[in-house]
Amino acid sequence: MTDPLLSELLDLALEAGRRAGALLRDGRPADLGVAATKSSPIDVVTEMDIRAEKLITGYLSEHRPADGFLGEEGASAEGSSGIRWVIDPLDGTVNYLYGLPTWSVSIAAERDGERVVGVVEAPMRRETFHAVLGRGAYGNGEALRCRPTAPLDQALVATGFNYVTEVRTHQAAVARQLIPRLRDIRRGGSAAIELCDVAAGRLDGYYERGLHPWDVAAGDLIAREAGALTGGRPGLPADGDLTVAATPGVFEPLQAILDELGAWHD
Repeated sequence: MTDPLLSELLDLALEAGRRAGALLRDGRPADLGVAATKSSPIDVVTEMDIRAEKLITGYLSEHRPADGFLGEEGASAEGSSGIRWVIDPLDGTVNYLYGLPTWSVSIAAERDGERVVGVVEAPMRRETFHAVLGRGAYGNGEALRCRPTAPLDQALVATGFNYVTEVRTHQAAVARQLIPRLRDIRRGGSAAIELCDVAAGRLDGYYERGLHPWDVAAGDLIAREAGALTGGRPGLPADGDLTVAATPGVFEPLQAILDELGAWHD
């Protein structure tokens, strides 16, 4: 049976993502002003990033004032409805800053702590991904399925790197040892999009250390609803130590190698 609440949450997330994506796409100034810095000068938070989060939280609060929020740019509210929105208003900030197309708006809804709706809006790719728990994953309205299983040495795997030099150096060392065991590695710069690309069959796998809940909340659900497996270190859920998503045949061997190589620590 269709749960009307989940349908409502999906519709709201889709519209909020569309509006925020349009704001970011159409309002991107040529001289992007920096509102603040994150962990290093490389990782910037733009004024547009903050504006997008305010747009999303304002729209959602207007329709569901009792819901809670967790947002990358500081949105935080407990709420009283059992629903919490997990928001990354601009995933791929550096790509956006440089005018590269791989950036997205990521919005997920949790019900009593369980992710039930995920939307990733990628305006410059003209793509909208979404999933509802138990209903499958979709890209621009078409059902998504992850790729058929490939041997690990034929797998195309994406990853990401931290903006802190010391952390990034260790991540590069892990990638150097991993590359000979794979077809190749890609680095797109948006965790949400790379999880969706696993769902869409464009990647066999993806992993990264140091992600936050807002980076993966929507994309993780979309990947799983498309048939991919997700987790962290062997036997553990995805967390800040390690996030892994891959087709069923690639997931376990990739996870095991990453654990062996110490991808879960700096």
